[in-house]
Formats: sequence, structure tokens, C-alpha cells
Amino acid sequence: MKVVDLFSGCGGMSLGFSEAGYEIAAAFEFWDAAIKCYNCNFPSHMCQKQDLSEVSEAVAKIKQLKPDIIVGGPPCQDFSSAGKRVEGKRAALTLSFAEIVSEVHPQFFLMENVSTAKKSNTYKAAREKLKESGYGLTEIVLDASLYGVPQKRKRFFCIGHDKDNDNFLFDELKSREQLFPLTVREKYPDFPTQYYYRHPRSYTRRAIFSIDEPAPTVRGVNRPMPASYHFHPGDAIQSNPENISSLTYKERAQLQTFPPTFRWPSNASEADIMVGNAIPVELSKQIALSITAFHNGEDCPLSFQSWLEIRKNLTVESAKDIVSHLRKVNSILKMKSTDDIDAYQENLIQIKEFENQEKTVINKETRALTYLQQYNEFNSSN
Repeated sequence: MKVVDLFSGCGGMSLGFSEAGYEIAAAFEFWDAAIKCYNCNFPSHMCQKQDLSEVSEAVAKIKQLKPDIIVGGPPCQDFSSAGKRVEGKRAALTLSFAEIVSEVHPQFFLMENVSTAKKSNTYKAAREKLKESGYGLTEIVLDASLYGVPQKRKRFFCIGHDKDNDNFLFDELKSREQLFPLTVREKYPDFPTQYYYRHPRSYTRRAIFSIDEPAPTVRGVNRPMPASYHFHPGDAIQSNPENISSLTYKERAQLQTFPPTFRWPSNASEADIMVGNAIPVELSKQIALSITAFHNGEDCPLSFQSWLEIRKNLTVESAKDIVSHLRKVNSILKMKSTDDIDAYQENLIQIKEFENQEKTVINKETRALTYLQQYNEFNSSN
């Protein structure tokens, strides 16, 4: 299918869809530095400069391309939890995106934004416009660490399909969701550092992370570790600050799953902003593959949570509780879904981190492990 990428930035969304087998027809962006970076990495088509608030002008250009799908992440700073949540001019570009989609009317569209955007008045207006245009919507918050990205990054996605029911893609997306978050070491065994500094938004938060956990959300700012830094109780290490530094923009780009061959601008500040603003490539790819599978009518495998609801007749909340307990166990045991689960169940109460927990909690975690074992057996027999 043919794709047009709006608010493309450096091209994370385009690259993910391209890797999933889509044809990228064109991209549109307003920031000159991002346009230059994009065009250095995508020789098969051009990223054009366009003020996308000029809806009629943009629609005239995009209609000529006859896209099957329009994708894009309108600027999210006015929605971001890092800001004051005051909806301003940049937030209005979300409505511009909806107006462009409604006028061009591709078969599919995908809009990405921060998770807080879905509660905004601007998004509500955009949603109403898209529904009036006949789109069924799948509205979902995805955690990138469960989709092949070693980073805890939650983003809101609105995916539309012309003349369809709402939630048409929900099961397909959930079927691709991994049970356990991906750590940096699992994705990149040769990552160049064991511990690193990520500047906190507040000094009440931790700032030092290990590669044996998913990275925190990669942001558009990247500050060095202060010489006077005082360790936080939650830091991954409590000593040797001289061996800890912030990551380079190339290392941060890895955490966004950009390939090492991706060409970045020589200006590190510009590169940092582009990296932080991008959608992770692998997350984009997984969404693209979900759309392909849906479009082709492929069978959708059951996710663990869906299996609990359908095969074990659990309520949605009960199934979510089981998944939550299982992830808690995994955060300490670093288990894999294919490990010897019987051994974990037998030794669970002897593990230090669990020894002070109430028996009812231990029982829930043991039950969660039992369900996981049954789910693995179900998958093996199908």
C-alpha cells in the first residue's frame, strides 16, 4: 500500500512502514533541519516543506499522490505531560491532520501522539471530524517496550479504516504485544555502557538506569550528569558517578531502534530533538504489520490477556490483574515465557523480594505462572 507521512520529522514512521513493505510516496514537514535529515535517508522519495495548518494547500498536494494510508504524529508539546497541558497552536495541528485525512479520504490512517492527547478538547474535535467522515477508529495506548523497543514509551494511537467498526484493529495489535518488557541488553547485547544518566524532570525522581531494564522515555533534551548529583534511592547504582554519563544522540537513536546506518545532522542539539520526537522504528513497523495482516484477512493469534478472557472466562479486569502480577514476577526473576515455570512456582516463596509478601499475593503470582504455563501449552498445540 502507498503511504504519505505527515509531520514526518526525521522519518521514524516512514522507516517502520518501509521495513514492513509499504511504499512511501512522500513526506511533509515544516522544520528545515528535519527535512534535510529525512531526504538524506530516503532517496526513493522526497520530504517536502509544508505548513500543514494550511489544510487546503496540503490537501491539493496529497490528493495527487492517491495514498492508501496517511500516517503522522502532529506536534505533541502542547499535550505533553512535561508541559502545562495548555492547548495551543501546535495542538491545533491535530485537527489539521483530521481535516486533511477527511478531505483526502485514504482507506486507512494512523495518528500518533502522547497518551494525554486523547483527553484534550482538540483531539475530541478531531475525532468527531473523523467519525463524521465514515472512519471506524481503533484508539489505543501502546507501550513500545512490549513491541520490540527497549524503552518504556507509552504513546496514543488513533488508527482509522474507512466504513468499518470501531476497535477493528485492537485484537491484531494486542496479539503482537509481548508479555514482558524488552530490556536494553536483550535488544543490544553489545550496548557500550552498563549504566547511564537520563536527566530527570524532577529531582525527586531517579536518573541512573541500567541496561538490564527498558530505557526510560527518550526525550528531545539530553543533559549531562551534574558534578553535584546526589544519588536517588531508586537509581540502578549508588556509587562511582565518575563512570556514569548521559547517552550520545546515536546511542539514544539505538533506543528508538533506528539502524546504525541512519544519517544524522552534525548539529548534536538538532539530532537530539529529532531522536526524541521520533516514533520508534520497530513500534511503527509492528503497527504497519498489524494493518497489513488485517487488510489481508489473516488469522489473529490470541494474546495472553485475550486467552485469559476467552479460554478461562476471566473478566477484562481479572485478566489484566493476572498480567500485572506476572510482570511483577518477571521484573525480579527476569524470566522468559519459555523458562521452567514449575521451578519458579516451587521456589517463589523462598526468593528474598517475595518473602515478606502476604500469602494471598504469593497465591496470585503462583496462579499467574500456572496460567502462563497453560498458555504456552495452548500455543504449542496450535
